[in-house]
Amino acid sequence: MALKKVSKKQEVKEEPKVAFGVLRNPCVTEKSARLSEANFYTFKINKDCNKKDVKEAIEGQYKVQVEKVRIVNVPKKKRFSGRKISGFVSGYKKAMVKLKEGQSIEITGK
Repeated sequence: MALKKVSKKQEVKEEPKVAFGVLRNPCVTEKSARLSEANFYTFKINKDCNKKDVKEAIEGQYKVQVEKVRIVNVPKKKRFSGRKISGFVSGYKKAMVKLKEGQSIEITGK
């Protein structure tokens, strides 16, 4: 019995990411509340995720259909104490997700 040679592409298979590894928490602000009226919802996400990962995570966790995903890298900002820089506020990555007509996500602020 001979063994078949398998290319490296076939050997390496990535497991799909689960929602808790992609989504960190929903952003609950005044701007995101206005966007939710237009069927856009905003989430903070993990730094090494892409649009496809976010779409799969939202559809899996909330059981809705995603129409469009937009991703923004929010940079870190300087924190001042008087005239001196006392440190930085860390940056994050956020995703704005548009759902198909007639669907919604229930997000409540803490």
